[in-house]
Amino acid sequence: GSGGNGCEENKTIWVGDLQYWMDENYLHNCFGPSGEVVTIKVIRNRQTGQSEGYGFVEFFSHASADKALQNFTGHVMPNTDRAFKLNWASYSMGEKRSEVVSDHSIFVGDLAADVTDEMLMELFASKYRSVKGAKVIIDANTGRSRGYGFVRFGDDTDKAHAMTEMNGVYCSTRPIRVGPATPRRTSG
Repeated sequence: GSGGNGCEENKTIWVGDLQYWMDENYLHNCFGPSGEVVTIKVIRNRQTGQSEGYGFVEFFSHASADKALQNFTGHVMPNTDRAFKLNWASYSMGEKRSEVVSDHSIFVGDLAADVTDEMLMELFASKYRSVKGAKVIIDANTGRSRGYGFVRFGDDTDKAHAMTEMNGVYCSTRPIRVGPATPRRTSG
């Protein structure tokens, strides 16, 4: 069908009205028991580290996300007196998932536990102008960093340079390991 606008593939929901103390673990306790959550991310202010009051929950399928929207909308959030405020995440807030690992992406491993998307982005963007984005992979079960992520470039030359020049560069407290990004499909 040519009329589709991509909504049917949307597997991510936006969660708003979050209290300052609500973190990934809190959201995981709400949505995680379905067993269908892939990643959870609470958006925080770069300067203060405080929650911006919203986040995203990505599910394995559109159906799971849709079910969560139906089930939770209007229900009271645990430990509060306010209702869940949910919506489909619009792609303007974040790239389509399929683009996260594109041919211009590199894999970055050995990340310290406190490394965020922003830190990774800044580390690479300070040297390569074509950096498009950085993503640290969060474990849906623990809400903690899995210790690796991806950096996306708009330019293949920059990507090639980064593969050699950025290996062993410190990000936070540890030197990072850089390698080719393998698409998610491969099991491992």
